[in-house]
Amino acid sequence: MSKLHFKDLTVIDLSTVLAGPSVGTFFAELGARVIKIEHPVHGDVTNTWRLKKERDLSKQSAYYSSVNYQKETIALDLTNPDQYKIFEDSLKSADILLMNFKKGDDQKLKVTPAELWKINPSLLIGKITGFGSDNDRSAYDLILQAETGFMSMNGTPESGPVKMPVALIDVLAAHQLKEGLLLALLQRQQGKGQIVSVSLYDAAICSLANQAANYLMAQQVPQRIGSLHPNIAPYGEIFETKDGQLITFAIGSDQHFDKLVAYLGLSELAQDPRFCSNIERVKNRGVLFKYLASVISMKTCTQIISALLKLNVPVAKIKSLDEVFADPKALSLVQEEQINGQNTRRVSQIAFKFEA
Repeated sequence: MSKLHFKDLTVIDLSTVLAGPSVGTFFAELGARVIKIEHPVHGDVTNTWRLKKERDLSKQSAYYSSVNYQKETIALDLTNPDQYKIFEDSLKSADILLMNFKKGDDQKLKVTPAELWKINPSLLIGKITGFGSDNDRSAYDLILQAETGFMSMNGTPESGPVKMPVALIDVLAAHQLKEGLLLALLQRQQGKGQIVSVSLYDAAICSLANQAANYLMAQQVPQRIGSLHPNIAPYGEIFETKDGQLITFAIGSDQHFDKLVAYLGLSELAQDPRFCSNIERVKNRGVLFKYLASVISMKTCTQIISALLKLNVPVAKIKSLDEVFADPKALSLVQEEQINGQNTRRVSQIAFKFEA
């Protein structure tokens, strides 16, 4: 993919943590000039979020590096008139400004839309908030996972609520803001600015998808069922193979089920009234699991995956990240950047491709 799609675009990134900065990195990867402005003392808090092994404070943290790529970083205190003037000068030629300030902080720092548009009337302002522009509540991804139902659904009956191991709500909000800003760029009128605002709360609720519909239409309150799917079986059950590997299936149709049980030598299950349709398989998934597990435990992971892929049956080994990044396909999505002698690495913000 060409890196020059936004070569004439300038983005100023005042945001911190993950959601806003990942939007800045998205535009940077597509060729935009992205200027990240950080407080001279406090910087971006994610530079303090370090693994136990990250002891060298002169280097960027891995967390910070994950969403700050190809950016020009400037330390400015916007409450200092002289330093604000530097910000003001850079703003005059900017196309997009990113921010995630709490309610009221934009006034303290003189970055309200009215003040920004006095400097640059055509500026597009991308805002990330926690619970909306009129709410001053502090918000982190964990808090949103808790308050929007994600944690209540995630985990097992034994584990209790579990947060997801990536800041998924931040990631979802970032995607929403990217989409809104791209639409604003398409619709941009010369000399007229626009605000695109996304709250973590709205992004989370809009991402509840089928689980929300299960509740809204059938009054089904999702329970913690581990990796199982509430509507499909077998889907998410975890099986151990002969060589101690863990695999899972996504059997989304009767055709997939027929192929799976035929390969396992259990063709009779396809005619069994307990398993002949998805609705019945969901009802009887516990019994079905025992039938499948007894045969799977006698075959190796490679045998099962190789055979089922040829049959187009959705199957996967459950991989750790070291296994994931041993795959050249995953490595092709890794971006590297040398910063003050430090080799930083992160995954790309761009998964789409333009194909001929």
